[in-house]
Order: sequence, then C-alpha cells, then structure tokens
Amino acid sequence: MMDLDLARTVLDAQPFSRMLGARLTHIGDDGVTLAVDVRDDLRQQYGYIHGGVLSYLADNALTYAAALALGPDIVTSGFSIEYLSPARGGRELVAHATLVHAGRTKAVARCDISVIDDDGTRRVVAAAQGTSMVRGRGSQTAVQR
Repeated sequence: MMDLDLARTVLDAQPFSRMLGARLTHIGDDGVTLAVDVRDDLRQQYGYIHGGVLSYLADNALTYAAALALGPDIVTSGFSIEYLSPARGGRELVAHATLVHAGRTKAVARCDISVIDDDGTRRVVAAAQGTSMVRGRGSQTAVQR
C-alpha cells in the first residue's frame, strides 16, 4: 500500500522531519529504514544524541512499517522505547522497522535504532515497539455511539 515515492512525499510534508534532515532510504516487504545524519545540534549535555531524536526515529519508522499494511492515512497510537546504550559518535542514525502484525485498522511494528560509524560499524542503541491506527476511525465510532 505504500511505496518509497509516496512515503518520501509524506515525510517531506512533516516540517519537523525536514528540520532534522530525516530521509527514507528503504521501503519494502522487509520493512522500512529512516536515517538522520549525526550533527552536534542533536546532542544533549554529555555529548550523546538526545533521546528525543531517537524517539522521533522510532515513532516515524514504526508508523511507516505499519503503513506497509494500512496505507498512509494513519497515526501512531503508542510506542515504547528502550535506550540500550548511549548514542555517541557516528556519522548517521538509522532506524529499521518491520511490521509484526496488521488488522484492518491497527498494526504493530518493531524497530531497532543504530549509530553507524565512519567505518560502517553499526551499533544498536535503542529498540522500540509501537502501534499505529487508521486515522479518524476511533473518533467516528465514539461519536456514533
């Protein structure tokens, strides 16, 4: 239901994603990959990449993975993230998410977020799982009751 061109159009419509310089590098049956270049303005006081940046990557990658089954008109209904190690150094942050299960209006996805070093070494720094749902369905049902 979602191809790379459509996914990139949706991402480009998000001002926050443009500000971060986020880009979709892959979308396919095996999941989606979202990347952000490491920059000093994304760090917190100890020099690590801020957890909010990692959460952004998880949120968007999980939702794009859900869109593989549900289509682009969806929103995140919730996600959890575990920070596994400090995201320090590196040239790029990469979030790869896969679809776990999808129904008609709701889908669950998983995501690993890694720091890619200059030599190509990948270190997983966070893991997330989340749920996305078709936009507007829940509120219509509640109003009809």
